[in-house]
Amino acid sequence: MKDFLELAKNRYSVRKFDGKEIPKEDMDKIIEAGISAPTAVNFQPFKIWAVESEEARAKLLDCTKMKFIEPAKVIFVIGAKPDQAWVRAYDGKNFAEVDASIVATHMMLAIHDLGYGSTWIGHFNVNLVKEAFPEMEGYELIALLPVSGIEEGCAPAPKHAEIKSREELVKEL
Repeated sequence: MKDFLELAKNRYSVRKFDGKEIPKEDMDKIIEAGISAPTAVNFQPFKIWAVESEEARAKLLDCTKMKFIEPAKVIFVIGAKPDQAWVRAYDGKNFAEVDASIVATHMMLAIHDLGYGSTWIGHFNVNLVKEAFPEMEGYELIALLPVSGIEEGCAPAPKHAEIKSREELVKEL
């Protein structure tokens, strides 16, 4: 593994995939990173779907306008069941989406660490996804993570390096 801070800073949203197959060994590592993610009270209310077949990927692509992900050989869908998640008693905050987001983040970092590209796709029609994949019903779907090799010449978007100052983002008390 790379130095974590270097890994976190260098990961970026890939918009050009080369269509490279992902070996099973690497798929297993990406999935392991996701299932190793911490969840509130360790309730683990999440599910990861690995959409790999050409037919399933085509159905999933019909649910998003983000067609640049088409060359990706696998698209992970991450979601969580609210009725299986921890709920904070003080204000009723359900942690299903928080937990699923942590899972997706762990997976994205593992993907980058293994030398592949990905991007967090949040722009998709949840109802169409659930219609195409009935097994996802009852889950809050928070991300599509396409995974593939990175096409030659792909680079981070210009805004990737635009980070607000520490003073704007951190308040020491």
